[in-house]
Amino acid sequence: MTMTLLAELTGSIGSVGYGLAAIGPGIGIGIIFGQGVQAIARQPEAYGVIRQNMLLGFALAEALALIGFVAPFVFGATTPT
Repeated sequence: MTMTLLAELTGSIGSVGYGLAAIGPGIGIGIIFGQGVQAIARQPEAYGVIRQNMLLGFALAEALALIGFVAPFVFGATTPT
C-alpha cells in the first residue's frame, strides 16, 4: 500500500504559528470592546472606569498577539540546522 503526499508545507512555519496565535487575541479584543460599549450604554456615569478597564484589557490582549509574533523568531533561531 502506498501513501500519497496530500500537502507540503514550505517556507516559515513561524508565519503559520503567528496566524494561529493571532486568533485568540483577536477574539478577546472583540469581546472586550463589545462588552465595554454595552456596559457604557447601560451605565453612562461609569464611563471613565469602564474605559480605563477596556484599555487595560486591550493592552494585555495585544501583548499576547505581539508575543505570538516574536516567539517563532526567538525560538526558531535557537534550533540547530
